[in-house]
Amino acid sequence: MAARSKARKRALEILYEAEVRGDAPAEVLDRRIRESEHRLAEQDFMERLVEGVAERRERIDELITTYAVGWTLDRMPIVDRNILRLGAYELLWRDDVPDGVAVSEAVALATELSTDESPKFVNGLLSRLLELKPSLSL
Repeated sequence: MAARSKARKRALEILYEAEVRGDAPAEVLDRRIRESEHRLAEQDFMERLVEGVAERRERIDELITTYAVGWTLDRMPIVDRNILRLGAYELLWRDDVPDGVAVSEAVALATELSTDESPKFVNGLLSRLLELKPSLSL
């Protein structure tokens, strides 16, 4: 698995844990860093992802809510919600990540970690955001 793919998976784990525990993502991130015996190669990228999603979560959730046809944010599985947050952040705010990579990496996480229906849902919603990206007010 490529370093950035590992970083995305670790970022997702942190976002998921934070939501389940009701902790701030920064607290979980700090705890994970303190507990780690050595610095991981992909740690800087992982930290930027977690911090970026946390910083823009309100706007990200607003976009997901607006464009997730037939689904409320609360009805989505926690893992799907956080995959979408991560994918939307990379797609809309990370210029160093190609759009196609942001979508395909999110779909890969959904394929590995969620339900059979999740990859299609994640792909559809992120593709819609990609389509609207030039007109979205960020």
